[in-house]
Amino acid sequence: MIGGLILGAGAGRRFGGAKQLATVGGELLVERAVRQMASVGELDDVVLVLGADAELIARTASLDGARVVTCPDWSEGQAASLRCGIAALGDVDGVLVTLVDQPFVGAAAIERVLRARRPGSAAVRATYDGVAGHPVLLEREVLPAVLALRGDVGARAVLSGADVVGVPCEDVAEPADVDTPADLAELRARADAH
Repeated sequence: MIGGLILGAGAGRRFGGAKQLATVGGELLVERAVRQMASVGELDDVVLVLGADAELIARTASLDGARVVTCPDWSEGQAASLRCGIAALGDVDGVLVTLVDQPFVGAAAIERVLRARRPGSAAVRATYDGVAGHPVLLEREVLPAVLALRGDVGARAVLSGADVVGVPCEDVAEPADVDTPADLAELRARADAH
């Protein structure tokens, strides 16, 4: 059992609001993230974690293909979203994590990371020109340590020094994320050019 986990609980402070509802390529960021993750047949369950503006996002976006979970402690940071999503997935062998604000990380990268699993590794993560990024697959053995994280930190601290399989994905995905309106404008221009 492998669960898919989409993190989308942030308030988008630098963006100026609910960036989950911004559009790239004619699609809401949150809808795009759900569609990409839900299209991967190897995933047994997909959970989308929302927090800030959860009701607005759930009311506005079409989120078929994912179970929506609202993280009450979302303002703590990414660790709270990870804990909430992992708890919602329950007893799984691994958790494949993506971020709602990376519109060009899609099904091809998710599938490549899933195919790279190997016995004894703690995680598998996409790399982009040698730099670790998302998606990242967290194996069962590291989930207790991830559940112990607090604050605005992701799994990177847990994976430091662990056996992590790196999978080059720069040919099928791009890790650019939407943090500011300028980022959004740049990614929209790139989407229009494709």
